Amino acid sequence: MIVLGLTGSVGMGKSTVARMFRDEGVPVFDADAAVHRLQGPGGALVAGIEAAFPGTAGPDGVDRTALAERVLADPEALRRLEAIVHPEVARERDTFLAAHKDAPAVVLDIPLLFEKGLEKSVDKVAVVSADPEIQRIRTLARPGMTAEKYLRILSHQLPDSEKKARADFVIPTDCSLDETRVSVRHILACLGRGGDS
Repeated sequence: MIVLGLTGSVGMGKSTVARMFRDEGVPVFDADAAVHRLQGPGGALVAGIEAAFPGTAGPDGVDRTALAERVLADPEALRRLEAIVHPEVARERDTFLAAHKDAPAVVLDIPLLFEKGLEKSVDKVAVVSADPEIQRIRTLARPGMTAEKYLRILSHQLPDSEKKARADFVIPTDCSLDETRVSVRHILACLGRGGDS
């Protein structure tokens, strides 16, 4: 099995690209979706997060906006949160890999792949990239997003140029969906050839 790490900065179109891999029949592990589930009603992370950050969780799970306000501008608080979240997400990822061990290829969709040193745990890395202005427009269109919050999120991510320099593949999303899909299929063709050698 070839494990492809899929990453990209905020607003680059990673979710769209992950969907394209799914459409091609490739199993995709979505780290963000796992976190949402673990922080949702009855989720495994809710009690631990509420204990560490009182007032950020309730019967409906974690209030992600309130939690973000608490941790994004406070590096120590962010480290405490990551110490709670990351081991649980790693367990989910291991379960996913075990469930799909017979697949020719899988995708691990991990936003902070490089930032957390997880590129060592995959065979190849694909970075989703777009023009910075398109990235900014997409991100600021999200509910609850502000220019200040956008800049804080970016400050926790490697620059797009560095991610592209370290990637095996770059998938552009500042083009038509069809062009992006061609990039996805090209990568799968390359992985197929790699798997035969």
